[in-house]
Amino acid sequence: MPKVASILALALLLLGGVGYFDAKADIYRYEDEEGVVHFTDAPTDKRFKIFMRDIKRDRKLRTTFKLARFTRDPAEFEPIITQCAQEFGVDRSLVKAVIHAESGYNPNAVSPKGASGLMQLMPKTARDLKVANSLDPRENIRGGVRYLRFLLDTFRGDESLALAAYNAGLSRVAQYNGIPPYQETRTYVDRVLTYRKSYQTTN
Repeated sequence: MPKVASILALALLLLGGVGYFDAKADIYRYEDEEGVVHFTDAPTDKRFKIFMRDIKRDRKLRTTFKLARFTRDPAEFEPIITQCAQEFGVDRSLVKAVIHAESGYNPNAVSPKGASGLMQLMPKTARDLKVANSLDPRENIRGGVRYLRFLLDTFRGDESLALAAYNAGLSRVAQYNGIPPYQETRTYVDRVLTYRKSYQTTN
């Protein structure tokens, strides 16, 4: 279990922003050998990995300077996102936010657990959605948006529960009758909804 001091350190970093999960700088995290989680906005050790991005700066870097090695320009996928969002009746801003949070617009992203592509589809989910190649942007986005539609219908339009299920799985949301008490999932839901608000102002 992370020590309270580490959690307080993160809280202090976040309080430096305008509001909850609206930090003015990127936040980095690493867990040491004793299980203590460390957070900072000024990493001095290569073990720190990105935990939360400054969304405004992040979007500018991705769309204008393309600093991330494998990241692609989000505008490249705009036609696919628009088409799939219209086909399944899902808000475009929500789709963009999920892609941003899941892969940072890297169509070749593969997680340690095996999730792949822009919307990080797990192999079984991809098979169920008839996605033959998760690294193909069109197939991946269409499958991911279709899955989002299914989750939104399952939870009667409750976006927070749909996002929690997208991250942690339907069974976990059902088990806890709400957003599971996992920090990763709660952070994910907040992050996606924050990104969505930002995309809504640019659509």
